[in-house]
Amino acid sequence: MCGIVGYTGKRQATPVLLDGLTRLEYRGYDSSGIAIACKKGIQTVKAKGRLGELKKITGGVDPVGNAGIGHTRWATHGGPSDINAHPHASRDGKFSVVHNGIIENYIELREFLTERGFTFKSETDTEIVAMLLEYYYNGNMLETIIKMRNKIRGSYALAILHEGENGTIWALRKDSPLVLGIGDGENFIASDIPAVLPYTRKFIIPDEKEIAVVTPEKITVFNRNKEEIAKKVTVSELSADAAEKEGFPHFMLKEIYEQPGAIKKTIHSRITPDGIKLDNIKLDCKSIRKIYIAACGSAYHAGAVGKYFIEKYARIDVETDLASEFRYRNPMVDKDCLTVIISQSGETADSLAALREAKSRGSRVLAIVNVVDSSIAREADYVLYTRAGPEIAVATTKGYTTQLAVLILLGLKIGKERNKISQSDYDEILSELSGLPEKLSRFTDNVNSLAQQLAGKYYLASDAYFIGRGADYSAALEGALKLKEISYIHAEAYAAGELKHGTISLIENNSLVLGIATEPELTEKTLSNIKEVRSRGATVIGITHDPDKIKAECAELIALPASHPALMPIYTAVALQLFAYYMAAARGGDIDKPRNLAKSVTVE
Repeated sequence: MCGIVGYTGKRQATPVLLDGLTRLEYRGYDSSGIAIACKKGIQTVKAKGRLGELKKITGGVDPVGNAGIGHTRWATHGGPSDINAHPHASRDGKFSVVHNGIIENYIELREFLTERGFTFKSETDTEIVAMLLEYYYNGNMLETIIKMRNKIRGSYALAILHEGENGTIWALRKDSPLVLGIGDGENFIASDIPAVLPYTRKFIIPDEKEIAVVTPEKITVFNRNKEEIAKKVTVSELSADAAEKEGFPHFMLKEIYEQPGAIKKTIHSRITPDGIKLDNIKLDCKSIRKIYIAACGSAYHAGAVGKYFIEKYARIDVETDLASEFRYRNPMVDKDCLTVIISQSGETADSLAALREAKSRGSRVLAIVNVVDSSIAREADYVLYTRAGPEIAVATTKGYTTQLAVLILLGLKIGKERNKISQSDYDEILSELSGLPEKLSRFTDNVNSLAQQLAGKYYLASDAYFIGRGADYSAALEGALKLKEISYIHAEAYAAGELKHGTISLIENNSLVLGIATEPELTEKTLSNIKEVRSRGATVIGITHDPDKIKAECAELIALPASHPALMPIYTAVALQLFAYYMAAARGGDIDKPRNLAKSVTVE
């Protein structure tokens, strides 16, 4: 949530900042703004609404100057408005700040500053930072920033301009992502690497509470003790055009179609003639007593699917937790447990907190993330990258299915090393997984038109209910989330066997129910639940690999390819992603940027 970009160098800063913010708008789009170091001081332009509003005001080129910072906002403290938009200035106008994160003690600090004569224009916590910088400024920026940093609590990625240092940007981070881009006679800062990929592929990733001084000539990083330190330079392999739609009407549809290729990259090199090789991870699978999976949103749903798979084929107890609840329930993790943290961005605040909680209790931690060198990746004991590539649409697609692919590999690896999976199951699942990218590509093409037709019939639905058993219930959770977050249709998922315990009271004539039945041993049970809702007037869309079993009870059918049941959640996900996409399109939704949501949730 919230995107930051900064530039200093030989170019005009405004066009570079606007270009970077365009690539970061998925992180927040309530308002945006830029501050440019000009001859007459710092000039700031801000606008409520989408980035297009800011572009209109600036004309894409004004203000004129060679250094500046920009921000696109996802509102937390204070509603979307011109005044609450970043950058925020100090009382004397000599400091300008952009911020991603939350200052938790901002009320206390606001009172502290008010007592000393400061007044505030906005409702934000970020304005506190600008005022603290003015209050502590003694002519030495490094000492001033350290005093400010020591005063605030919470999470932050901060970029700071000071009027007296034309061409210099100061930056620091804690629990929020920030990268430093290295150019030729120019340098950059950004929340995410793709924001500045058109300009550089070389990056420095600062650690917690380190302070960076960015000038056109160099980037200097200081540690917590004010000592200048050398930092590793990372060369990104991401493509600069990954943040382009490439002819698709929306990033979400593009990323749905990228899933076969993304999964191929995920499993490529990890399936070898000698079995599964999980990169260079040295994990003693036989010593694991229990596995905890902690994640948020779609990543949690992936973990729920993984729980069924690992318990079935590795015969080890797995507990799946919402990361936002994990650390508050005094979890019983210890050195004999493996905690798996799943996050697309690798910066999810609750998931990072869960990781730290698990490590503090002695647990080994395995991260499944997409973003290389993200906070979760760096702090985990082991990391498996999903290799999905940049995901721009707020609603995850390829991020989710590549997580499923990694969890299948992990489950097979553990099951094999613990001698709990039969050789026939191991060989069959591995073979099906190897052939999945090509098969999924054909299925995506085939189901696309069907999903469009179904959306044309049912897009006016006010409610939708997703039901399933076993791993199908976990798949239902993700399907319901996709529909609600981009179409704004009220959608809920229920374990099919729980319908009669209350939920079935919601079913009436023409209620839309999506019944998922891909688990062979549970199909008859799920069919009985489909009959229950149909008898009460529901319109049922069945999702199954065995249409003959349930077609008599369904108004519509989405037929999945014949495959091993373990892979069915991936096919189901693609079908329901396309259904949600076309439902939202038919309702005129802003598919890539749904209301009130942002891509990376970096605050608790």
